[in-house]
Amino acid sequence: MMCDVLIFNTATVDFRGGQFGFTEQLAGAGGLAKCKTEDMPDYTQAHYAQWVDADCATAGGPGNTAPLLAKAGLKVAVGVTLGKGDRDGLDVQGRFFYDTMTRNGVDMSQTQTHPTLPTGTTFVYQKDNRERGGIAYFPNANNDIDFERYRRAVKTLNPTLVFYMYSGLSEKGDTNGGKDLANFMAWCRKQGCLTIADSHTLTGTPQQVIDSQQDVPHYRLLEPLLPELDVFFTSYDEARMIENTLGRKGRYLNMSEEDYIVNFLEFIAKRFWQQSDNPKVFGVTIRDGAFVLYRNATGQITGPMKVSSRFMCGSVVDLVGAGDSFRAGVTAYLSQNAAAFKKEHINIEQAVQMGNLFASLYIKTPLEHRYANVGNYKKMLGVIESEAVFEDFDKLATLMRG
Repeated sequence: MMCDVLIFNTATVDFRGGQFGFTEQLAGAGGLAKCKTEDMPDYTQAHYAQWVDADCATAGGPGNTAPLLAKAGLKVAVGVTLGKGDRDGLDVQGRFFYDTMTRNGVDMSQTQTHPTLPTGTTFVYQKDNRERGGIAYFPNANNDIDFERYRRAVKTLNPTLVFYMYSGLSEKGDTNGGKDLANFMAWCRKQGCLTIADSHTLTGTPQQVIDSQQDVPHYRLLEPLLPELDVFFTSYDEARMIENTLGRKGRYLNMSEEDYIVNFLEFIAKRFWQQSDNPKVFGVTIRDGAFVLYRNATGQITGPMKVSSRFMCGSVVDLVGAGDSFRAGVTAYLSQNAAAFKKEHINIEQAVQMGNLFASLYIKTPLEHRYANVGNYKKMLGVIESEAVFEDFDKLATLMRG
């Protein structure tokens, strides 16, 4: 067997609603909290089933990425752990995640069922005033992963690209100071796979942490990991928290956003790229595109440079999953151009624009139809190669679906 992209870890079902105000006691207003299973609210499987039936649930983690790749015609699989239950062997959350993936053409052959821990579950508090509410994430079965099982999955499926989600969100995945994950990704590279991993916003209230220049200990997990990755993208907020933790604090205080991002990419390249000679694509996503730094297979470096999105048309429905969907586009492009990436060079601007296109089609589509507007990869590549700037989202979406 062979697949284009194999995604590991962080299977979660996101429940959204006004009834989840308790999250702000855990995460603060608008914050994010990584919580323990024993602290989950006393909701029953009947509650979860009711919310699923009411379209209050979406598949998170790989659910923000894998179906998009499958819709584009790529062969994509996920390796995840779901909770045991009475819905054909899975709990309500696990059955919803599994069925969402299979319904959208994702290979679920590498699924494992955990006998005691429930499927990862996230509660998103939706406020009436449109302000961002608190988010409480319960890793549950995602805490108990096995890199040896992941290695067997890689050998079975022989993927072109391995994508790990996310550094910092799994107790076993983050063991040994992140070295176990780094060793796994290094092993994947030796098998001929391209590698990408990302980190999640690892603090409840990012702006307060940025303003106070605090360390975020989980970002230290990136120290052994980044040298082993071919691809890494982070957000502007995360970039500042990463550098506050790994580098000089507050370096962004007297810089514009653009100047800081350029300096940040140069900082991590100098610190982490010298430890290996593989091609690298590191970048920072922003509201209207991304900055990227690219070292090709011959050692030539392009950037840091900004690639402005040509797909800014339309209104955002929900930003949850924006970064994941952007990475879906980048990984789609890289998986289809893997030989050139490994031996020569790729068109890095096209790779980033593919990320911009995937993200735009995802975050501007209603939650219950978030995968609907992604088109066949060749059709999307044609849009990228045309260099057209789109000013009407409905026309873009119709073109992709047509």
